[in-house]
Amino acid sequence: MALPVQDQLKYWGIAAIIFFALLYLLGDVILPFIVGGAIAYFLDPVADRLQRLGLSRVAATVVISLLALVVIVALVLSVIPTLISQLSALVSAAPEITRQLQTFLLERFPELSDSTSTMRQTLTQIGEAIGARGGALVNGLVTSALNLISVVVFIVVVPVVAFYLLLDWDKMVARVDSWLPRDHAPALRQIAREIDVVLAGFVRGQVSVCLILGTFYSVALMLAGLQFGLVVGAIAGAITFIPYVGSLVGGALAIGLALFQFWGDWMSIGLVAAIFAIGQFFEGNILSPKLVGGSVGLHPVWLLFALSAFGALFGFVGMLVAVPVAAMIGVLTRFGITRYRDSLLYRGTEGRSPARGDEGRP
Repeated sequence: MALPVQDQLKYWGIAAIIFFALLYLLGDVILPFIVGGAIAYFLDPVADRLQRLGLSRVAATVVISLLALVVIVALVLSVIPTLISQLSALVSAAPEITRQLQTFLLERFPELSDSTSTMRQTLTQIGEAIGARGGALVNGLVTSALNLISVVVFIVVVPVVAFYLLLDWDKMVARVDSWLPRDHAPALRQIAREIDVVLAGFVRGQVSVCLILGTFYSVALMLAGLQFGLVVGAIAGAITFIPYVGSLVGGALAIGLALFQFWGDWMSIGLVAAIFAIGQFFEGNILSPKLVGGSVGLHPVWLLFALSAFGALFGFVGMLVAVPVAAMIGVLTRFGITRYRDSLLYRGTEGRSPARGDEGRP
């Protein structure tokens, strides 16, 4: 006989509390395992496809690991140094850009020449703050990143965890399936399949969209002659997964820099704006429909809330798990609504099939 509903809710509630408590207390410790698990989940379909082509699981995992190593080495040797140098140059140039903005505004709005003007004081303070704190901000970000995710984690722990999880992924899934409570196993498998569809559609698809758009923006902006095109493209691509924010931030940053660099050359400024317009057209009409799909079920507002809430509660680790947990909650909510609409609580007595002998009653 199955456990009463109250006992089931109690046990599942305790499991959820333990999960969030561990996430809060052991965030930095479990970070490499979360990253490794995410990498393994992302690459599992690739390993399955290689297996269907005739490779063993071990051979498929080794091939994927070697290809990933080649890509990482290529990025470290070619792209990352340029990205860091452009970011440093952008921070160093920020005070000069601010002074140019002030000069531009003074030429067109002479009333700003008044030293007591609020706008002039604000612009001056912004320039001084960027010049004084820009370098410290970059150094602080780098130092925090190195403290949070050490070089050893990147070089050793995450690849090793990802390798072994990818190698044994199917076995682990089968083992977890054997632990499911028998009374609820079919429903839990259905929920797990729906969660996998959501994650596969959003996470894998959105990461692909971010990589494609980031590469397009970076290459196109550099070819257009924008001085910090690689940095702007990387920023726009990296935050594309946040609805509308990536395009707005990247576009505003690129057009703003283009105005200072190409002022008077409206063709170049229009070209920079056209690059983002083309990127958004392809993202909205081709990339997202093909790679992400329309049946993901993650509303942009719900996604923004999940990222904000989990980031505030659990820091960087919370932002990593925000999308999967949001997808799970969404699937569970839809499952609960379906059960509710099938229940007498929703349908009432009018939706209940008539009992035997009641057919002829008024």
